[in-house]
Amino acid sequence: MAITWIFHDTHKKEYRSPFGAVPAYESITLRLGLKTTSKIESVILRLWKNNDGVENQEMHFEKSQEAGSFYTTAITTSVVGLYWYYFVVITGGKVYYYGNNNERLGGLGLLREQVPPPFQITVYQDFAVPAWFTEGVMYQIFVDRFYNGNEQGQVNNPKKGSLIHGRWDDTPMYIKEPETGAILRWNFFGGNLEGIIKKLPYLKELGISVIYLNPIFEAPSNHKYDTADYKKIDPMFGTNEIFRELCVKARKLKIRIILDGVFSHTGSDSIYFNMEGNYPELGAYQSPSSPYYSWYRFKKHPDEYESWWGIGTLPNVNELDPSYQKYMLEDKDSVVRYWMRMGVAGWRLDVADELPDEFIKKMRLVLKKANPESILIGEVWEDASNKISYGENRQYLWGEELDSVMNYPFRNILLDFILGRISAQQMHRRVMSLFENYPPPHFYNMMNLIGSHDVPRVLTLLGEAPAEQMIHPKDKEKFRLNPRQRRLGLARLKLAALFQMCFPGVPCIYYGDEAGLEGYADPYNRGTYPWGREETKLVSFYKKIIALRNNYTALQKGRWVSAMAEGDVYAFFRVADEEVFLMLFNRNKEKEQKITLELAMEYRGVWKEVFPQEKEPEGQQDKQRSLKIVLQPLEGKVFMRG
Repeated sequence: MAITWIFHDTHKKEYRSPFGAVPAYESITLRLGLKTTSKIESVILRLWKNNDGVENQEMHFEKSQEAGSFYTTAITTSVVGLYWYYFVVITGGKVYYYGNNNERLGGLGLLREQVPPPFQITVYQDFAVPAWFTEGVMYQIFVDRFYNGNEQGQVNNPKKGSLIHGRWDDTPMYIKEPETGAILRWNFFGGNLEGIIKKLPYLKELGISVIYLNPIFEAPSNHKYDTADYKKIDPMFGTNEIFRELCVKARKLKIRIILDGVFSHTGSDSIYFNMEGNYPELGAYQSPSSPYYSWYRFKKHPDEYESWWGIGTLPNVNELDPSYQKYMLEDKDSVVRYWMRMGVAGWRLDVADELPDEFIKKMRLVLKKANPESILIGEVWEDASNKISYGENRQYLWGEELDSVMNYPFRNILLDFILGRISAQQMHRRVMSLFENYPPPHFYNMMNLIGSHDVPRVLTLLGEAPAEQMIHPKDKEKFRLNPRQRRLGLARLKLAALFQMCFPGVPCIYYGDEAGLEGYADPYNRGTYPWGREETKLVSFYKKIIALRNNYTALQKGRWVSAMAEGDVYAFFRVADEEVFLMLFNRNKEKEQKITLELAMEYRGVWKEVFPQEKEPEGQQDKQRSLKIVLQPLEGKVFMRG
């Protein structure tokens, strides 16, 4: 091969400047370094924007160094979206390509003799996320399972044919039709909005400033993703007035409420579809004359219609239907405007992949007009910058749609690292991919979760429970970690939670994770909060690390810089003005790690440990050029420069 050396690293400013995602109308300089014994005939940047045609841009010789020759060109980001590129080098009569690596993670690329995967540049319309969200700590509540606020523990307005658990500490279960798996009886425990009001002091003491509620509108199920009436609180949870009271009392404690918006489908048993005939309104199922008929996609009325994942009780809606948009977004008393007036601070969009970009953009405009300080979050499970759904590149992070997304990639990276599936170096490459692809306003405002209602309890995973597919369905209900597994799981959970509180983004705690709840996937991950049976040391730990985050600007919104990624140890800095923090994590469950970290000039100073212990620096108080640190197995430490 004529080329002996070729180099382009998207993480280094000498090869791509500025780094990462950029606002529109900014110039980007790209460089390619190469060394060859043959004459270089041509160096070309091959570039395309979104799905537009390819441009071939000749690169110009810039300089020679001992390592090789450097070629450069500049591009101007004229439109928002995704820019893709790779390099074509012609030398010695042969054509070579240089593009992204096999994992498509950015950074150092690969030389090939065929067309390579391209590098990505995200170009966005600049925007700002409200400070209250950036600085906050979230808490997700599945209302039926959090707390019953009634004095005698009675269940509000039980639904016909429902199953009411006799004890709060029962394990959730389903009664299903054996052949189809359809739910025959929905089970309830009796948690309600009054219960959340009564537990606001607990959440405030924990350090929470944002509550995200799973759906609370009237619906037949316990999860409420089958909405029956968008303008009515489910009677089992309370009333619209009690919800308003929750918003008012929460705000007095500087806690904001975010609702779950389920706008891609409704329930079949609803005022809109009314398959069961339980509502006086003329539903779309009953007649094409229904005012809601145009919302749905009937193939053959009434029984053949589009539904979410083929589930007949969840008929899909046409989100671009004018009457649907008026009802949900545009009318003076639209669903979104109604609940914003009630005190809602923002929304999480269920299954954002199912919602057209036009709908999300319009919802953002409605939200920001109602309250410029409101927030819009999307449920996206992959890298949201380059997500494709229904053959289209989604525009979530282009600056006109979402403020944040649920950061499932963060969760996967963190758990893979702690469980030993990837090394610290691999973790770093995956984190850097997000850092590079996400616009800074998004990267620093991701909803960083490690648990949710859609995944097994994190403690169960970290305790090395048998893989879900390896355990019989009947045994999942009774499974609990043994004492050794639970100790391991708790130690790992503390490590993960500390990482979560220190990493850029908004940490979100799934109710009960801080109390030690276990459980495989739905329904077992939706157990009741163990009031009076909490893992008290774990709760205290969460209070301590949340307080650490809440007390320092650098941990809320400071600049993030990777410090170390070697084997079992990962470390990073957070920097905001004079506040400089260093976080280190040892995921090895058996071996301590002795670390010597050489400090760049900007990080030299007098360092002291602030977590888990507050320790003043030992010995001479001169500026330290390096730090010698010992991490015990499964230990994380936080240092602050004085």
